[in-house]
Amino acid sequence: MQPRQGKATRRASEAGATVPEASARSARGARTDRNESPAAPEAALPEAGKFGPARKSGSRQKKSPPDTQERSPVRATGARAKKAPQRAQDARPSDSTSAAGAEGLEPPAAREPALSRAGSRRQRGARCSSKPRPPPGPRDVPNPGLPVSVPILVQRDAAPGARKLRAVLEKLRLSHQDISKAAKVVNGVVGHLLHRLKCESEFEGVEQLHTGSYYEHVKISAPNEFDVMFKLQVPRIQLEEYSDTGAYYFVKFKRNPKGNPLSQFLEDEILSASKMLSQFRKIIKEEINNIKDTDVIMKRKRRGSPAVTLLINKEISVDITLALELKTSWPASTQEGLAIKNWLSAKVRQQLRLKPFYLVPKHAKEGNGFQEETWRLSFSHIEKEILSNHGKSKTCCENKEMKCCRKDCLKLMKYLLEQLKEKFKDKKHLDKFSSYHVKTAFFHLCTENPQDSQWDPKDLGLCFDNCVTHFLQCLRTEKLANYFIPGFNLFSSNLIDKSSKEFLSKQIEYERNNEFPVFGEF
Repeated sequence: MQPRQGKATRRASEAGATVPEASARSARGARTDRNESPAAPEAALPEAGKFGPARKSGSRQKKSPPDTQERSPVRATGARAKKAPQRAQDARPSDSTSAAGAEGLEPPAAREPALSRAGSRRQRGARCSSKPRPPPGPRDVPNPGLPVSVPILVQRDAAPGARKLRAVLEKLRLSHQDISKAAKVVNGVVGHLLHRLKCESEFEGVEQLHTGSYYEHVKISAPNEFDVMFKLQVPRIQLEEYSDTGAYYFVKFKRNPKGNPLSQFLEDEILSASKMLSQFRKIIKEEINNIKDTDVIMKRKRRGSPAVTLLINKEISVDITLALELKTSWPASTQEGLAIKNWLSAKVRQQLRLKPFYLVPKHAKEGNGFQEETWRLSFSHIEKEILSNHGKSKTCCENKEMKCCRKDCLKLMKYLLEQLKEKFKDKKHLDKFSSYHVKTAFFHLCTENPQDSQWDPKDLGLCFDNCVTHFLQCLRTEKLANYFIPGFNLFSSNLIDKSSKEFLSKQIEYERNNEFPVFGEF
């Protein structure tokens, strides 16, 4: 899947550029003094190339005739707004706020020069045209399976204040002491279970695969949730796609020697995901009774979930997932996925596609139930690689001079969804949404905006607002393509009903219009 290339209009004038004296002043309400911006001090006017153009203060345009009716509070694409207006009236106000523990970011570094996606910037001193600038048009070539959108044109003073967002990030910051303490407890339990599984013939080759937000360094709030994957290499198998999904498969052995320990899990020549998961769960349940120095209990099985969930010391939740490792070519359904050629380079994409892929015992939705013999593709190890090396520049975020705010935006988006799910946990509307939806939308936005300069830490408010805008667009169009399997829509109606998507969209819009009260007061 090729990344979408947004078209950014060129700036009407640069610093020092002259304008005709005969031009009329800017439209009523537009600010003419840069220093009057209501945004936080560090949130200066964005340069071209950061998710679209932004007009400088002082730009001139024809004066509009006075309106006879009251103007609707819409965000202008060129004029600077006095204050971010409320954009939705039907969302109900927040009735609760919550606070959570800690993770943050380094202090922002010096700004990189902004790069325009449409080409190089106008040379300084060049005289601007006296002709009116045409309005921006839609993007030329959208990615297959992604919502068609117009360029994201959000002015800095319309975005949430960077100062508040930095305070939220500081609040989410996890202390090294807390992380180390929790990780030590989890590693002890996981090591114990891994040793036991290796003693069973059917799982003797099992190894731990380090994936999840803890290893991606995007964990938020508190170190009380961990994802652990146990991988098991399975050679000489063939995959049979289930119902043209591109994501779910039946697994068969090319050869089935009598000595194969996995033969006990075969159901009509198909490796049964439900049978194998049941045995995996049974062994873990037996072994946690032998752990004497730590309080470990197994939580009730969640329907359709591939994970075995443990609760350690009544406060740490650990999801343990069995994964089959396949060292073969990736399935054809992934051919157009992983659209990172213009972001991380074609070479990196080729290297990542040479890595193994995994199958987890996640059951496909089938009517009102599940097909329990299916396995789902998993690329969590590739997601970890992308987040660890997320910059177009190979040195991005390796030092204070080369920083970006990609991970900070992802943390804020994850926290927004987490807080809304907590706030409306009694309504069940948001139960089917997870941080994976947020991360997938974030990856697509990184593809559309590949330059490190488009994620300048000084533009945190603008970048986060664009993440929110993009996610809202996915909800409204009911389209969120799996980043690796573009033909698989994570927001399809058979996975998440329309009313739930509308409810989440309304709540996010309300939060944005009111400066995110769900984040708390600062």
